Amino acid sequence: MKRSFFFKQLLFTGGALAAGQQLIAAPSSSHPKKWIIPKHLKPGDAIGITCPSGFALQEDIAPAVQALEKWGLRVVVGKTVGRKDHTFGGTDEERIADFQSMVNNHDLKAILCARGGYGAVRIIDKIDFSPLRRHPKWVIGYSDITVFHSHLHAHAGIASIHAKMTEGFPSDPALFEPIQLQAVDTLRQALLGENMTYTVPANPRNRPGEVSGILIGGNLKILETLAGTPSDIDTRNKIFFVEDVGEALYSIDRMFCNLKRSGKLSNLKALIVGSFTRIRPDDPDVPFGRSIYDIVWEQVKEYDYPVCFDFCVGHQKNNVALKCGVQHRLQVSSDTTTLTLLEA
Repeated sequence: MKRSFFFKQLLFTGGALAAGQQLIAAPSSSHPKKWIIPKHLKPGDAIGITCPSGFALQEDIAPAVQALEKWGLRVVVGKTVGRKDHTFGGTDEERIADFQSMVNNHDLKAILCARGGYGAVRIIDKIDFSPLRRHPKWVIGYSDITVFHSHLHAHAGIASIHAKMTEGFPSDPALFEPIQLQAVDTLRQALLGENMTYTVPANPRNRPGEVSGILIGGNLKILETLAGTPSDIDTRNKIFFVEDVGEALYSIDRMFCNLKRSGKLSNLKALIVGSFTRIRPDDPDVPFGRSIYDIVWEQVKEYDYPVCFDFCVGHQKNNVALKCGVQHRLQVSSDTTTLTLLEA
């Protein structure tokens, strides 16, 4: 089904997010008691680009650099850009040093990861994130960068942005569909502090409802591999979103069974199911026999929180920016054609 979404700027109410850094209570006693939300960027602020996972060459990041500068930001290119250690953006030691230097650089207000792939989990425990509690900054990315989102939230209580990385910026905007350009622009809106509304067509398999809560989530496979580690995500009383790419249906079913058995589905405020793209084909002789909708519903049917499908997040053209660790309001409608997620 072809999906679309539109963006609407909202008026700030009470200055909740416009005031800069804030603290939001987190319910888990085993996790930080306060959520730290970095300040929004303003013209002239600096943003760094680094490669903590897969490699990216200078020419790969050039469209992103150009766009960020048009947004009025100063771009600091990390030493790992252009480095290559097989699939990685440099050796583990090089990637640790580059990311740490950006964490330590108080002039930087955000860190944009150049691409995903694989590699973040190899370095996450070697990075000292404590400077971010004194000088918060946004960490941006998706896919393998879910490692950073989950670790920042579980270990440090710092909000971050799940969004397109440098490969998602167009070298020639004329070749991009409007929906792709709009998705890139949501990162600008998120960084500069504009409240946003995302509206997608309703799905008959949705479970309606309206809730408010802190938004967390990311790539489902990454979240599964982080279970039992210091980066394990805490889903209690959260609006939880998941997406994935290149998995077989039976593998997706196994991951949702894991979420259920580990208690990550039992105390949610809501579940948002993003895109599951490039699903590996079934064995034609022995098909798995369940769709994504079937897989999810088997695991959540006993709960009563809102559930929505086909949200515009994941490995797809309309992968919008979502602020993890920030309070959101979710409205899932049963009698209209829209589903809305917005910052509270």
